[in-house]
Amino acid sequence: MAFVQLAEGELHYQLDGPVEAPVLVLSNSLGTNLHMWDAQMADFTRHFRVLRFDTRGHGQSLVTPGPYSIEQLGADVLALLDALNIERVHFCGLSMGGLIGQWLGINAGQRLNKLVVCNTAAKIGDPSIWNPRIETVLRDGAAAMVALRDASIARWFTPDFAQANPAAAKQITDMLAATSPQGYAANCAAVRDADLREQLSSIKVPLLVIAGTEDAVTPPSGGHFIEERVPGAEYAEFYAAHLSNVQAGADFSARVLAFLLAD
Repeated sequence: MAFVQLAEGELHYQLDGPVEAPVLVLSNSLGTNLHMWDAQMADFTRHFRVLRFDTRGHGQSLVTPGPYSIEQLGADVLALLDALNIERVHFCGLSMGGLIGQWLGINAGQRLNKLVVCNTAAKIGDPSIWNPRIETVLRDGAAAMVALRDASIARWFTPDFAQANPAAAKQITDMLAATSPQGYAANCAAVRDADLREQLSSIKVPLLVIAGTEDAVTPPSGGHFIEERVPGAEYAEFYAAHLSNVQAGADFSARVLAFLLAD
């Protein structure tokens, strides 16, 4: 296991792929950890040195008092790159990871080569969605995380995929049950408070936006909103619910690679 020491604790990360290859950073969704990208690793490591990490409050990374902010989580990424002496990267983030990617594109574009944001929006939901969830998780702790896990299958995957691939769905949803309630609630607040809609046009790096046709959490309309405000942005859509990288699998990986490897 590898960790980088931040001011407040350790950030867990994993590096795979050829040492000399360009670096691709993968950023997880709310309630998962770096293993949510396992389905992409065989394809991505053929071309890239892949850097995955557990976002603050998730997996084996530090859990600090909340609420967090997307700016704070973006700064964690920059601190990770600095600690590993990596100057520029490709970045691919999904959902909350997509918010982090947008923040980096807006505020630290000089550190990015190309940017991929998946199943995300410039603003996700509103306080009426997030505040009750935060209150429940902080009140009920681990029991609330188990209840969220059971409810997440319908949000994260279409019914046909979940029925045909129960092991894959369970591997991902079990990550949610294992997430720190304090860390999860703090990250919910970061997503709740993030609103990048007025800043999108300042993203100047090549951008690919990916959406899922059946995604009720971040519908394709949110992806189109980003695409329309970032000059030259590309857009792709797959038959999937919220975790398109898992459900669309090889097709997702192929589209990301086609974008990243294009001249």
